[in-house]
Amino acid sequence: MAVDVLISRGVPEDHILFLNLIASPEGAKNFAQKYPRVRVVTAFVDQGLNERKYVNFILIHVNPIMLMVQSYIVPGLGDFGDRFYTI
Repeated sequence: MAVDVLISRGVPEDHILFLNLIASPEGAKNFAQKYPRVRVVTAFVDQGLNERKYVNFILIHVNPIMLMVQSYIVPGLGDFGDRFYTI
């Protein structure tokens, strides 16, 4: 994550401003717990996450495999990435 890169390069957390368009309450809470001193500006906080969860397998340097369980923000942007990349 970009915030990790900034912190690893010596930028103090309280000098970082994280900007985003849309967030879920769960995501905002998790981010605040991981980076308590980073300021966050978001345009809108949606209702939450949906029940449809899927698992991504990410191969990191051949080993180990990291499992990521993800959900969509509800109502969200409606699979914007799928439409943008014509998937």
